[in-house]
Amino acid sequence: MLTLKTLLDKQKFEIVIQRLAHQLLENNQDLDNTILIGLQPRGIFLSNRIFTYLQNSLNIKNLYYGKLDITFYRDDFNTTQELRIPNATEINCSLEGKNVIIIDDVLYTGRTIRSALDAILDFGRPAKIELLVLIDRRFKRELPIEATYVGLSIDSVAAEKVKVQWQENAKEDKVFITTTE
Repeated sequence: MLTLKTLLDKQKFEIVIQRLAHQLLENNQDLDNTILIGLQPRGIFLSNRIFTYLQNSLNIKNLYYGKLDITFYRDDFNTTQELRIPNATEINCSLEGKNVIIIDDVLYTGRTIRSALDAILDFGRPAKIELLVLIDRRFKRELPIEATYVGLSIDSVAAEKVKVQWQENAKEDKVFITTTE
């Protein structure tokens, strides 16, 4: 694996997260009927950061928060011999009539988000669903899915991988592009 380019270092990483939180607040002035839902496993790092920033720095107190695992909703669930072990889903309220913000780290083909949409409907019929992502890989989309809130849009080829490292699991906040030789 060869690192090609660093897209976000620690300082830019934090600025992007704060900007995304402010955009959420700007577009959803009343967050009382809104729930943030982080997608397991990597989207929860971003959703935790945004939720914490909204609560602690912007003093938003009446905000619902959940974590969603989409393992059994994936369209490739039974296509490999690999055993898939799901993470916990923690949604402690009905989504009926709520504004749902799905949060994930990277938007690429759109298949993960399609799976999340299917899973969310099991918790009720939301009034509105929006998507927030840290990185939007604009090319190679397989489904007509577009993020409402984007930290950074990049153009990359299929051979390149976008890697997001989080302080919580990799000991540093960093986004970079890699390729295999």
